Amino acid sequence: MRKPSSGDHTTTDRLSERAHESVDKFARTAGKGEEQIRHKAADTEARVRDAGQKVKQRSREARQSISAFVRNKPLISLGIAFAAGTLLSAILGRRT
Repeated sequence: MRKPSSGDHTTTDRLSERAHESVDKFARTAGKGEEQIRHKAADTEARVRDAGQKVKQRSREARQSISAFVRNKPLISLGIAFAAGTLLSAILGRRT
């Protein structure tokens, strides 16, 4: 049986060191990527939350405006509702 020479360990040690360096470099790069993804996700979440709040506000304003119109002009509102219902019924009737 052959006894390993010191050169055999040197090569193995060098390869092991390079492998560790590669893994460490990959870990740093992956960590930076993960951090960027987390920041972008947080920014996106904040934008979606803000957009949702704006939609709620505009919906509330539209509902108030429609309610005021119906209170002030009930007959016109009834006519518009009837016309919209008739139109919708005609459109849906054509599909079947």
